[in-house]
Amino acid sequence: MKNIVLLSLLFISTISVQAQENANLKNGYAVQGYDVVAYFQDKVEKGNAEFYAVYNDIKYKFYTKDNLVIFQKNPEKYIPQYGGYCAYAIAKNGKKVSVNPKTYTIIDGKLYLFFNSWGTNTLKKWNAEGPELLQKQANTNWLVIINNK
Repeated sequence: MKNIVLLSLLFISTISVQAQENANLKNGYAVQGYDVVAYFQDKVEKGNAEFYAVYNDIKYKFYTKDNLVIFQKNPEKYIPQYGGYCAYAIAKNGKKVSVNPKTYTIIDGKLYLFFNSWGTNTLKKWNAEGPELLQKQANTNWLVIINNK
């Protein structure tokens, strides 16, 4: 019985480490501390340190207590795709590239974030080149990324 418990704990800690390794945790929080629920309310809001949650060992901040409660009811709905890295970069070259949390889109109820700096807005490229095809490429590339850790 002890061996089963130890193996279970090892498995869970391995999953937690993998989740953290594959998440864009700039400033110690997912999405640089922006409220992931607010995106679904068509807002971009920086979270408040008073309202935070930990899901799969990843910290999330929220702008309001209500958004924290909404997240806690269904966290999988709000977690950004591809660990919060740039969806376009994942699709085009399978690379983890940081994002500008103010540059995003929601497709089929999923949050996608994009790089937007130095005159390059990858959300514009994503839309111009076709989100459906890029999403398929990103899904394939993301599986390669997370399985090679």
